Amino acid sequence: MAFFSDTDSVKPLKSVRLRPRFTALRSIGALILREMNTSYGRSPGGYLWAVLQPLGGILLLVAIFSTGFRTPPLGNNFAIFYATGLLPFFLFQDVAGKLGMSLNFSRQLLAYPRITFMDALIARFVLNTLTQLLVSYILLYAILSLFETRTTLEVDRILMGYAMAISLAIGFGVMNCFLMARFPVWLQVWSIVTRPLLLVSGVIFLYDSIPEPYRGYIWYNPLMHVTGELRGAFYVSYEASYVDPLYVFGLSLVLTVFGLLFLRRYHKDIIFS
Repeated sequence: MAFFSDTDSVKPLKSVRLRPRFTALRSIGALILREMNTSYGRSPGGYLWAVLQPLGGILLLVAIFSTGFRTPPLGNNFAIFYATGLLPFFLFQDVAGKLGMSLNFSRQLLAYPRITFMDALIARFVLNTLTQLLVSYILLYAILSLFETRTTLEVDRILMGYAMAISLAIGFGVMNCFLMARFPVWLQVWSIVTRPLLLVSGVIFLYDSIPEPYRGYIWYNPLMHVTGELRGAFYVSYEASYVDPLYVFGLSLVLTVFGLLFLRRYHKDIIFS
């Protein structure tokens, strides 16, 4: 007659519990590799274009405004001024856009039971967020090394600014993931709505220079708080007292929660429609 110890009975249970987690990690890893191949592996230059796009935007703004103004609204260097506005803006735009297309991009793979919509969201979020953070580091480091910007970096505020940008990208991206998959027309609506964002998000002009009552309206644009926090992190003299991280994180949380609830309820209908 065979007897089993307590440890013998626990080991199988642990392996059963850990197996779904390992499967999820393996699925996310495979989706990340697929995303890297399709997004950056098919075009000449690959990841180089991820750096050249924001670099081109910064150079264009520097070329335009340096011809008409002696100095930017803050400091004495146009490149660092526009970089602190454009880089978090591009992060938000890229990550939110990629998350919004997660279901449509991986629709065929999501038909397999081992791959969930959360795997697709996490894979796209991890890859594109890390890519944009690396691009920001490369460009900011290059500008600070090449020019005398006369800026003083506050690392805690830089981290806060990027945390706000990432949280907004998650919130809008998850909600858009549902809306774009459920209502295809929302893709066109979103592209139209976001076109003027560059002008009303503090990238080109400071919040303080906008006259009332428009300044009060633009305060509700959460990206204005992101650029304000980044500018305050680089320019000691700029207080950016209008920045409210609680508003940004609260809005992001609401959008994320409702987006996930809608996806959980309707993702099967979307995938198999």
